[in-house]
Amino acid sequence: MESLGRRWFESDAAELAPRLLNKLVVSSVGGVRVVGRVTEVEAYDEADAASHTFAGPTERNRVMFGPAGHLYVYLSYGIHHCANVVAGPSGSGQAVLLRGLEPVDGLDTIRVRRGRRPDRELTDGPGKLCRALGIDLSHNGMDLLAAGAVVTLVHDGTEPPASPVIGPRIGISKAVDTPWRFRVPDGRRDPRGRYVRRP
Repeated sequence: MESLGRRWFESDAAELAPRLLNKLVVSSVGGVRVVGRVTEVEAYDEADAASHTFAGPTERNRVMFGPAGHLYVYLSYGIHHCANVVAGPSGSGQAVLLRGLEPVDGLDTIRVRRGRRPDRELTDGPGKLCRALGIDLSHNGMDLLAAGAVVTLVHDGTEPPASPVIGPRIGISKAVDTPWRFRVPDGRRDPRGRYVRRP
């Protein structure tokens, strides 16, 4: 696995988002290793009415205005943690929401953390993947590139899809038609929805 340099994350969110597909999120929260391959993302920036940064900097969104390659974590509806990768140059208020993962390592841990659910429902949403990875508000602002970070984002040679599925973002009420949702077009599940190993 290879680390991604800071400059790699400094693209605008809408450009970074599809390049994040098939990258690996590696979590060692609680001393337990869990790895997931990014399968779905959404981009947000300061000019976007659906973005947390649309009205300018606040205490809540300050991480999004910081250096790229950091983790912006917030609580949605007071229930679900959502993890975003900060994008663009410092001060630009951009990030990419991680919407879906394919478990690569630590599936047994993910199953325990997520409870009795079919494999297809373990990490197919932003709140679900945060619970699977053990990510919460204590990880807000974490540098994904720092030595010793318990959450990192790396590359294992698997390239993003040449033709990702592109469409409008979901779960928002503003700028609903902006086509900044990107998804890997094919899954790695058997007919019963269980995850299978890549060849």
